This record gives sequence, structure tokens and C-alpha cells, in this order.
Amino acid sequence: MTLNVCSKTERVIRAIIGVAILSLLFILETPLSYFGLIGLIPLATAVFKYCPISHLLGVNTCHMKETHA
Repeated sequence: MTLNVCSKTERVIRAIIGVAILSLLFILETPLSYFGLIGLIPLATAVFKYCPISHLLGVNTCHMKETHA
């Protein structure tokens, strides 16, 4: 798995968006509150520095040199 989210700014923005969406678990009523779990996706992409959607679209914001073993 190659990293494709390396910008610190992008990771922080993804984490903030993820926490904001995740907060819907506590704000909305029970049946709708489960939509807040969608916030785990941007939060996970921020933590693991990998976004499968960006990978499928060929977008790579990581400009570090890749070393091949």
C-alpha cells in the first residue's frame, strides 16, 4: 500500500471533517444518528495516510520520493 495523503494540512482537514461528521452520533435522533459513522472514513484516511478513492482516481498528494526495495 502506497501513501497518497502526505500533506499535513490535508490530514488535519480530513480529521476535522471526520470528527464533525462523527459528532452526528450524539446530535441526531437514533435512526439518523448512525449516519455519523460515515465520519470514520475521513478520520481513518487521515490516520493511515491512504485514501482508496484518491488511489482509484489516480490522485496523489504525496510528493515524497518512493523507495523501492
